[in-house]
Amino acid sequence: MAATTSTPRSRWFKLVWIVPVVLVGAALIVFAAQSVRALPAVQSFLTDYPGQSKLPSWAPVGFPAWLEWQHFLSSFFLLFIIRTGWQVRTTKRAAAYWTRKNTGLLKTKGQPLRIPLHLWFHLTVDSLWVLNGIAFYVLIFTSGQWVRIVPTRWDVIPNAISATLQYASLRWPTEDGWSNYNALQLLSYFLVVFVAAPLAIVTGLRMVPGLAARFRPIEKLYPLKTARAMHFPIMIFFAAFIVVHVTLVLATGALRNLNHMYGGSDEVNWVGFAFFAGSLVLMVVGWFAARPVVLAQLAALGGRVGR
Repeated sequence: MAATTSTPRSRWFKLVWIVPVVLVGAALIVFAAQSVRALPAVQSFLTDYPGQSKLPSWAPVGFPAWLEWQHFLSSFFLLFIIRTGWQVRTTKRAAAYWTRKNTGLLKTKGQPLRIPLHLWFHLTVDSLWVLNGIAFYVLIFTSGQWVRIVPTRWDVIPNAISATLQYASLRWPTEDGWSNYNALQLLSYFLVVFVAAPLAIVTGLRMVPGLAARFRPIEKLYPLKTARAMHFPIMIFFAAFIVVHVTLVLATGALRNLNHMYGGSDEVNWVGFAFFAGSLVLMVVGWFAARPVVLAQLAALGGRVGR
């Protein structure tokens, strides 16, 4: 009898079961939220806390051009940070290795640092993202834009709960992002900008090859194992945030929302969508261009690339 052969399943096949679970879970959440929202006490709560906390009278309105560029660059860099972060975690055999010409701090036991090419790309994009983030911090605090993503009133908590219930019941909270985010957006952006991003940087620095050894004096205070345990969940958080964020942007008034962050106006037209579409094209082109043969040429500018 001839031996039977079986077609190997994709490693992603095991994740197929997640789709129906997510759909069923989402349906149950919507049903529960709509049921709770029908209660008189909850309706009274939604009236008292409509989902938006007031801003100071001096708070800026609208989004300056630099913030739109910051938004695009941050999105662009995050795309490749997540991609290369996953490669660092899953790649067993690197396409090539990079060795820095001017070793500086990056030495291991006195020898020049040699790292996989995809890790070099991860660290490079990380550096660009951090520089962009520093510029962002400076600009939001000098322009007053910080007040739009930093809680300044205690009623932001009940308003965030109200907004969450409204989203979950598929009856969107009143959107006025041009002048004031709803409380859930405010807390989400605060968490991303002032908690998750700094944690990603601090945990990432702790793991940088060549620098990790220099942190040995604080190993007991900040173990390398702790940094590794935190870094990956932070990446998952950013990926989940992006999915939810983009979904809600498109579901709660796509043209107006895209005009806010890409078109520089509160109007409802296709200008912001056109810029958004162009940014997606750049991301797709960058995604396919970031091949080992291209990365090797870029990495060779600052080091030696080989097997």
